[in-house]
Amino acid sequence: MRKKRIWKKAAMLLSATLLLTGCGAGKSGTPDDYATNKGYEEDTTQKGSSDGIAKEDIKVGVLYLSDPSEGSGYSYTHDLGVKGMQENLLLSDDQIERKIVDDSDEKATEKAIEECVADGCNIIFTTSWGYMQVTADMAEKYPDVYFSHGTGYMSNGKNFNNYFGRIYQARYLSGIVAGMNTKDNKIGYVAAQDSSNSEVTGGIDAFAIGVESVNPKAKIYVDVTNSWYDEKKEKKASERLLNMGCDVMTQHCDTPYPQTLAQEKGVYGIGYNSDMSKETPDSCLTSVIWNWSAYYTSAVKSIIDGTWDGSNYYGGMAEGLVSITDLASFAAEGTQQKVDEATAEILSGDNNVFDGVLVTNTGKKIGKKGKTLDDATITGKINWYYRNVVVLK
Repeated sequence: MRKKRIWKKAAMLLSATLLLTGCGAGKSGTPDDYATNKGYEEDTTQKGSSDGIAKEDIKVGVLYLSDPSEGSGYSYTHDLGVKGMQENLLLSDDQIERKIVDDSDEKATEKAIEECVADGCNIIFTTSWGYMQVTADMAEKYPDVYFSHGTGYMSNGKNFNNYFGRIYQARYLSGIVAGMNTKDNKIGYVAAQDSSNSEVTGGIDAFAIGVESVNPKAKIYVDVTNSWYDEKKEKKASERLLNMGCDVMTQHCDTPYPQTLAQEKGVYGIGYNSDMSKETPDSCLTSVIWNWSAYYTSAVKSIIDGTWDGSNYYGGMAEGLVSITDLASFAAEGTQQKVDEATAEILSGDNNVFDGVLVTNTGKKIGKKGKTLDDATITGKINWYYRNVVVLK
């Protein structure tokens, strides 16, 4: 994917270190989470253009799957990034418009975007996969409004871009943690979508490869909910995996049920999106997290400066976009060392996670010796499960 001016700038912003503390998401003030405003630093060398929009005239619309004020999970983490952007750019509360919309409801999504446009939003962030097609359509309808879609793959190189990251890198590290801490070699994974969705399946496979790198005997048991956000299904899947005897639970879903139920059961958990040790301090080994603030800051600032160029963004650990939280004090001895070694290998380019010949759970071979899967394959063509993955029926 193209990485031009504003995305080079985003990398610079993300690599700085600045953590803010304060009140919760969804309200004015500073965010309160581990993964928050990591890395805004004003770039005084960037010159704006006559195409920019005055800061006082900027209005930002954001579509969320669920209420971010619930304090954990996917929407919460994105809102931390939005709140960080608001603070960095000194925008007022009335310059941010939030909408909570089921991303499977295209009419509701269209209505929410129409309302944002009518209210004067200059840029609209749609944060979930299911918003993608409607976002693309609305970008064509409103060429003077900027649209930025999280996850997915569509963009037009003009007023509609795509942003996501190499979350599989952090998933791999969390797999090492799981593999080092399981005692029964049964690890549970609640997944939002099946193998038709490369984002979810690629994360599962990266996690599984990480597990195998330290514990070849362990198996990952996956229960698919077929929904990005469904409390009942996520709770049911978590209970099923725990009743099977899984002693480490992780997830690609939006509620904290895999973590809270793991703690109730007295087994370990690995969180996702934000630091889930808030909810489960006695069981959370680590969490796979996003640091969205610098991306949102850079995107909005590029509109103010007139430097938006429609490029897509795909950052990773090197840019500070994805990471894992500090390990719990009760993690097994040697876990930190293995994580540190793998982190160094990823950052140096010696380990790209999907390297060499990979064997699926059906025996098919993917990839080539001495090669690594390219970005297009990772983001759109991982429709298979790694050999130590068992998908429940």
